Amino acid sequence: MSGFPGPRPDPDRKRAQNRFVWLQITRLASLGAVMLGIAIARNAIEGPYVLGVILAVAGTIAFFFGPPLLARRFKARDGERSDRAEP
Repeated sequence: MSGFPGPRPDPDRKRAQNRFVWLQITRLASLGAVMLGIAIARNAIEGPYVLGVILAVAGTIAFFFGPPLLARRFKARDGERSDRAEP
């Protein structure tokens, strides 16, 4: 081996990987909220029924609308960066 560390990391690829991770975390956290809400509403876990319903509804809304809103925010930031890059 020549000791060459390999190709330099591409900043665009790294940014895309980070964004993908955040989208998946958003989906998993939303799904967790739905499952916890259902468990509370069905008395599998102690807690007020209303809390369970609120968690389930909020998790469902976040599951469907969170990732697209996050992606839109990412795209808006890309637009800001390209505006700054031009002299």
